[in-house]
Amino acid sequence: MKSINPFNLEVLEEFKEITSTDLEKTLAHTDKAFQTWKRASYQDRGALFQKLSTVLKTKSDSLAKMMTKEMGKRFSDAKAEIMKCAEACDHYAKHTEEFLKDQPVSTDGSQSFITFQPLGTILAIMPWNFPFWQVFRFAVPTLMAGNVGILKHASNVSQCAVEIERLFIEAGFPNNILSTVLLGSDKVAKLIADPRIKAVTLTGSTPAGKSVAENAGKNLKKCVLELGGSDAYVVLDDADLKAAIEICAKSRLINSGQSCISAKRFVVTSKVYEQFKEGLIEKFKSLRMGDPLDDNTTLAPLARTDLRDDLHKQVRKALEHGARLVYGGEIPHQEGAFYSPTILENINSENPAYYEEFFGPVALLFKAKNEKEALAIANDSHFGLGAAVFTANTNHGVEIAKKELEAGSCFVNALVKSDSRLPFGGIKTSGFGRELSHFGIHEFVNIKTVYVK
Repeated sequence: MKSINPFNLEVLEEFKEITSTDLEKTLAHTDKAFQTWKRASYQDRGALFQKLSTVLKTKSDSLAKMMTKEMGKRFSDAKAEIMKCAEACDHYAKHTEEFLKDQPVSTDGSQSFITFQPLGTILAIMPWNFPFWQVFRFAVPTLMAGNVGILKHASNVSQCAVEIERLFIEAGFPNNILSTVLLGSDKVAKLIADPRIKAVTLTGSTPAGKSVAENAGKNLKKCVLELGGSDAYVVLDDADLKAAIEICAKSRLINSGQSCISAKRFVVTSKVYEQFKEGLIEKFKSLRMGDPLDDNTTLAPLARTDLRDDLHKQVRKALEHGARLVYGGEIPHQEGAFYSPTILENINSENPAYYEEFFGPVALLFKAKNEKEALAIANDSHFGLGAAVFTANTNHGVEIAKKELEAGSCFVNALVKSDSRLPFGGIKTSGFGRELSHFGIHEFVNIKTVYVK
């Protein structure tokens, strides 16, 4: 396993995969740690997470630099990611006891109530695009509920994976409350089958999700899947175009376009389509590729060169099937895993691009005759992670978000984002289950009924 800087392709560090002997030890130690951790009070767990929040804030610069060098995202974005992890620690330290308090129910018994008890060791299979946040949004609520965790992170961010375990120890957590295992994907099925693993969560591609769901199902284990997305942003006739263009461009280019919930499809009514397209072109033209540690850089490289090459093949395939190139579509003549910001239009349902997810700085434009057709195009997708609508009529926008758009998170006049206070997850092939808020913390607990005659 190699950590490679996607900006200059320098090998940062090499790691060895965990041996079967050491993996067995990790499973045994984690299972043993659960027996004590599950009995810790919410106050004691919360105090540790508040300390972890402080550690994250104190080390935010060094952690962000590590993330930037290993994964390629801009330093300012990496630092914001670390601060978001700290916020999640504070949020659940404060609210978990409220989220998991016993709930009395009136029955014919003298006493009956619902209680929430931890399950045990939860396996987390995490992606590279948000190396800290993806882990923390799983780990904080799950561990605050009294579970313990084993982290199998993406192999290209092994530095971050190892560092996350160290941070928990530095904050004072007992050993083996969150354990990192450097493991290839081919070993995951066997790990899921281990009886000490009680449930599994994955953030990743739809094919990876199907594989994990299959193996979890074979072993009758709960799983939560946050998978791909091809989010549609619908721009209506009365939208504030200047604001919509700004938000849409920002969403499409977050993390160099490597985000499940970044905008990928822009469905614009014909009345404002050309204006929107010209505005988006100007935004893409203004981008500056460069060192992600440089504050002047506005477009960082992709995480790996193979991901860049695959993205370019997708673009070429879309063009071969009739798409029109509006802007970009090239691999820049410079070192690193860069891809030029790209805009495609004229994509019909017979084009493979119509239903695919483009994981990089590629925007797909769709012209709709009216609102009805725009919503039909937006919903004509295998994915259902997030969506947004832009309109001057906020009340109408709320109705569209609430009743019309088919996605797990629907925003009005704003870019889709995750927030510790709000449930996060998708429908269709974007997965199932929820992370964050009180819904997320309830995913990995035994919702137990207690009845007294």
